[in-house]
Amino acid sequence: MKKGEKVLLNVKPQYGFGEVGRPAVGDEGAVPPNASLEITLELVSWKTVSDVTKDKKVLKKTLKEGEGYERPNDGSVVQVKLVGKLHDGTIFTKKGHDDEPFEFRIDEEQVIDGLDRAVKNMKKGEVALVTIQPEYAFGSSESAQDLAVVPANSTVYYEVELLSFVKEKESWDLNTQEKIEAARKKKEEGQCAVKFIEYDSAFGDEEKQQSKMLKITCNLNDAACKLKLKDYKQAEKLCTKVLELDSRNVKALYRRAQAYIQLVDLDLAELDIKKALEIDPDNRDVKQEYKVLKEKVREYNKKDAQFYGTIFAKMNKFEQVKSASGGAKQDPVPMTVDSKA
Repeated sequence: MKKGEKVLLNVKPQYGFGEVGRPAVGDEGAVPPNASLEITLELVSWKTVSDVTKDKKVLKKTLKEGEGYERPNDGSVVQVKLVGKLHDGTIFTKKGHDDEPFEFRIDEEQVIDGLDRAVKNMKKGEVALVTIQPEYAFGSSESAQDLAVVPANSTVYYEVELLSFVKEKESWDLNTQEKIEAARKKKEEGQCAVKFIEYDSAFGDEEKQQSKMLKITCNLNDAACKLKLKDYKQAEKLCTKVLELDSRNVKALYRRAQAYIQLVDLDLAELDIKKALEIDPDNRDVKQEYKVLKEKVREYNKKDAQFYGTIFAKMNKFEQVKSASGGAKQDPVPMTVDSKA
């Protein structure tokens, strides 16, 4: 339907109240069983609902359309009015409704992740109702906020108005020196800096060297974070990027070995640790990780021995049964394999 459109709907019982009908409710009459319905319908308006995170865990319902098409990017400074509520309507925070709007910078963890992502998808002047599941809100722990405590595992609701924003300058709008300075600043702030210097073909020799060192530092820092977050695959990829720039980087070899151990790529972990010890034989962290690796190898060898021991025991039992029966045809002994071994 289009806005303002009026229609008459003829609805068959299976799409209405079916075989049971419906009793009278207040001023509305009863609907008998197996009744066809006639419904007059007018589409007055609608609200746009968008799935911000593509997993239906942060939903944004637009209550008032914003201006133009521009939206904030990472690093934008935004000014908003917001009210945060629990499912029962309890207000746990209210900001920007006094003299000054509430101001924060996108992608700097100054607000919860779901709110950060939702505001990044808004236009100037837009008013939206944002529904945020616990994974993108306060998680599995209770959190004391300005006006109330948010219980653990709470879905929260924000009404947000984006008053204004100042966009961060995009990396392609910066000259080469500005890119290096921006990357250095982001590195110091603990944020993603590599995007500013990822493409350095226009850099001079000195700028390329500065860019290389920043890429190494940023990717190593990011890899350390990914290890803490148990994202071992991404940590391995980041360390590999560093080693493509500096094949003898001990930190990259050490952290990639840590990732490999958790991913149970023990042979690759051993190669990285041995190479790191060739470069820096006295590195205590690498030596300690070698002990961890050896313990993992012993652990998995023990599991393998138990696994194959079980298999061979069942095979021997089968042979014994076969011999006892004088070679007569028997149904085979069922064998089960523990896939977790």
